[in-house]
This record gives sequence, C-alpha cells and structure tokens, in this order.
Amino acid sequence: MKGEIRFIGVVEKRKGEEARIRIFPEYCAGIKGIEGFSHLIILYWMHLRDNEEKRQTLLVFPRGGTVNIETGVFACRSPSRPNPIGLCVVKLLKVEECTLTVRGLDAFENSPVIDIKPYIPRIDSISDAQTPKWIEG
Repeated sequence: MKGEIRFIGVVEKRKGEEARIRIFPEYCAGIKGIEGFSHLIILYWMHLRDNEEKRQTLLVFPRGGTVNIETGVFACRSPSRPNPIGLCVVKLLKVEECTLTVRGLDAFENSPVIDIKPYIPRIDSISDAQTPKWIEG
C-alpha cells in the first residue's frame, strides 16, 4: 500500500496564542468560503519528531512523563509516533488572501500543514465521550 502526503501550507509566525498559516499558492483556492467558519481543524506534520527513533516509539508515559502510566501512542497525544501528524482545533480570526490567522494552534513555526477542515459542532462534538481517569489529572 502506498500513500503520499502533500503539504498545503506552513505555520509562518506565532505570537502568543495567535499563529499565521500561509497556504501555498497552488492550494489557495481551497480556502474559498472558509471565512464563514469560526473554528477549523488543522492537521500538521510534527517535523521536529520526524526521525526514525521517534517513529519507532509505541509506548510512552503521557504528558511528558507527568503521568506514571505507560500507554500506547494511539491512546494518547504523544508527538512521538509512527506518523508524526498533529491535530488541533483553532479559532479562525482572519483570512487575508492565502493566509489564515488563528488562535490556539499548538504547532511550532515552520510546521508543514497537511490539511484544513471546518469544525462542525453537530459532527465534531461528542457530548457523551468518555476518557480514562489518568487524563483528567
């Protein structure tokens, strides 16, 4: 099985809680109509964890070791994982040509952006979702 990821943009600047995402010109048409959404889902490449050692990591202690329960990387949000893909829900503040200004993005500057999806509450919010006790701590 073969797959290919095409980066559609890059995190350009971070200033406090705000960040700018520059969409590459060949994908700019893809953000048409995005200004109607208050929130977006950003998928990005955690490029600082993209090495063979980190991609082999399958067991971790969550929250940078602050939780003393070993879990699998698919049961937590560890940045070390077979495919270093990050996901974040952000507030859309402004759209200027091919640049989005957002609040709440946890990606570092120069992180490649994989995809952007609109956040749709009736689809993306699960009111009765459950989590293990260790995550509440």
